[in-house]
Amino acid sequence: MKKLTKNQKKFLNLYDYKKEYSIEEAVNIVKKITYTKFDSSFDIAVRLGIDPSKSDQNVRGTVVLPHGIGKTKTVLVICSEDKYKEAQESGADYFGCDEYLTKIKNGWLDFDVLVTIPSLMAKVGMLGKILGPKGLMPNLKTGTVTSNISTTVDEIKKGRIEFRADKLGIIHTSLGKISFPSEYLLDNAKELISNLIKVKPSTAKGTYIKSISVSSTMSKGIKCNVNSLI
Repeated sequence: MKKLTKNQKKFLNLYDYKKEYSIEEAVNIVKKITYTKFDSSFDIAVRLGIDPSKSDQNVRGTVVLPHGIGKTKTVLVICSEDKYKEAQESGADYFGCDEYLTKIKNGWLDFDVLVTIPSLMAKVGMLGKILGPKGLMPNLKTGTVTSNISTTVDEIKKGRIEFRADKLGIIHTSLGKISFPSEYLLDNAKELISNLIKVKPSTAKGTYIKSISVSSTMSKGIKCNVNSLI
């Protein structure tokens, strides 16, 4: 059996790892058992009743969290010259076209999100081997291929995140920082679950949201009662 650390022993009696807690209780427990010196992320894992091997059951999308995630994302917009002003006024950190495509080709990836317009997707797609593995390839489903640059960049800056079920049908994402007020984390969690329900595949049968757990960067996961979030 793996030996417990001093801090793990200290917080062991604060919760029952076999029990399911309401989301309100779970948030407070995670806050209590987080002991990192840095401001840890508050994370959620949602196991869905889907078959990820079937293309019509891929769950993917975006959600604008009411209170963001505690980090402002760096946005690059690849667009035509007539869109430069819109990109600049929307708050994009970088905007342009061929000069940035060349920089990326040469290894520059100093941004968190890449937004482009439909007419330039073919050019951006040629850098798929560079952008794809880093999760930076623009996609229609996540709204990063769009003609409405101003709205997209504004939402990303306010706290829009992408979610996608992995090979096991689990959504993993951050909902903010452990320093956030509990009510902020609750609001963000409920907004995510609400959006997951909206994108439920019509072919998914049985229980859709099977389990939910929350944790911080280095804490144990706390099981949540699904009904407390629906």
